[in-house]
Amino acid sequence: MTQREHHYQVNVKWTGNKGSGTESYKKYDRNYEISAGEKAIISGSSDPAFLGDARCWNPEDLLVASASACHKLWYLHLCSEVGISVYTYLDRAEGTMREGEKGCFTSIVLKPEITIRPGDNINHAMELHHRAHELCFIANSLNFPVTCQPIIKYSETD
Repeated sequence: MTQREHHYQVNVKWTGNKGSGTESYKKYDRNYEISAGEKAIISGSSDPAFLGDARCWNPEDLLVASASACHKLWYLHLCSEVGISVYTYLDRAEGTMREGEKGCFTSIVLKPEITIRPGDNINHAMELHHRAHELCFIANSLNFPVTCQPIIKYSETD
């Protein structure tokens, strides 16, 4: 089997210089902009616990969002292949990070709430989460557990 390789390029531009650079830990903002081609710019900062702007995305948010989005995209793909029609998908994913000498994430828990077409096989829809996890590029790249606790119900309207 031929393996394809994909490349991604993004720009991360620090915008937090208040005039004296990083002269002092508390004298600069952590704000930055993420850009890539013609895509919308993402405003970022650090977590407020590290003097960041709570209104902006931080790297930790983006990591959890990446794992959630990758799983969702594989899940929707798999459902479409077997004829299960997903009507709604909302994941309230949670990540846990531990500080210390070497800070790290210890887990991400995906908590998708999904509605499917009435009459579709709800057990099969549940099983497809295992396959989506096996295929998820982001989860396969992480060195900590990513688990999934889905809730699936039938849509009240067809």
